[in-house]
Amino acid sequence: MRRRLFEDVHEDFRASFRTFLDREVVGEDGRYGEWERAGIVPREVFALAGRGGFLGMAVPEKEGGAGAEDFRFNLVIGEETQRAGVGGFGLGITLHNDICLPYFLTYCDAEQSARWLGGIASGELITAIAMTEPGIGSDLAAMSTRAVRDGEDYVVDGTKTFITNGINADLVIVAAKTDPAERHRGISLLVIERGMEGFERGRNLEKIGQHAQDTAELSFSEVRVPAANLLGEEGEGFRYLVSNLPQERLSIAASAVAAAEAALGWTLDYVRERRAFGQPIGSFQSSRFALAELRTEVDIAQAYVDRCAEALNEGELTAEDAAMAKWWCTELQGRVVDRCVQLHGGYGYMLEYPIARAYADARVTRIYGGSNEIMKEIVGRSLGL
Repeated sequence: MRRRLFEDVHEDFRASFRTFLDREVVGEDGRYGEWERAGIVPREVFALAGRGGFLGMAVPEKEGGAGAEDFRFNLVIGEETQRAGVGGFGLGITLHNDICLPYFLTYCDAEQSARWLGGIASGELITAIAMTEPGIGSDLAAMSTRAVRDGEDYVVDGTKTFITNGINADLVIVAAKTDPAERHRGISLLVIERGMEGFERGRNLEKIGQHAQDTAELSFSEVRVPAANLLGEEGEGFRYLVSNLPQERLSIAASAVAAAEAALGWTLDYVRERRAFGQPIGSFQSSRFALAELRTEVDIAQAYVDRCAEALNEGELTAEDAAMAKWWCTELQGRVVDRCVQLHGGYGYMLEYPIARAYADARVTRIYGGSNEIMKEIVGRSLGL
């Protein structure tokens, strides 16, 4: 079924970004493999992406961006990174564009906008968001990181973990308790900047997949953060986090469908060429039926995600719709990639084949952005249960 989501301007953007990926990320010299082994994408690649117009597309033109408040451009980036088999790089870019940027666009005052937005769009300032703490999982109200007002500063103490872009980040949106006596109403958002005294990065965490994506532990020991780095109002942090979660979860869902589409494409190519018992393995009925099922499920999921993207652009995407997209599409990604590994046989377990990396990369999508159990709880409560 022909997709009707994108217009010519989005397809032109896709062609440009695809060229950028082929030239700067995949490369004839296999540089993405080097980043996977190193566990991090070089900072200069973000600057190259910014120069190409692939970062901070929604940043106003006066601040150095394109002023394109259209989530379809973000979708193109997520789809193309999955198509190219460079999901670890894609996660860092989508975290920067889809998840962190909206906080800066919505809650920065004029001085903060002038100070940060240009660098976010250029790739000179890489962003991250620090919510999760050791031992609390999805229970943000139980966080122990504190920010105590002291004159014109906040003094921040605490630890965060599983922070995407944690090593590379220059600006970290940190959720902290400014009123420990409160639960959700005591949370505020502060931007902690690279080089602030007492701000330390722990090890680059070793993960099953997403190896090119730096994921770190962060610690804050009496970090003095100027009150001018408070995003929005004190005590409103949890409300701000909740308001941006639908876009975050749609971003995850869209990347999951794109990853499933990419896996299906690689597998179709493989089963047409690989022969057994004198014929292509794709000609066996068991293979055809399996691939027919996957093709159907991916196309149906894509239609739902496209409708969610339209709703987001129209300001109508609900938390429940985004939660349904997130849990369904990430579960689908896992099923599709697993079946595609099986159809590759022993070669599907070899890292020289992109399907093997995709298999390892897929598992975490059912966990981050809110576990799928939390997504089902959101949907269940909306049913009055």
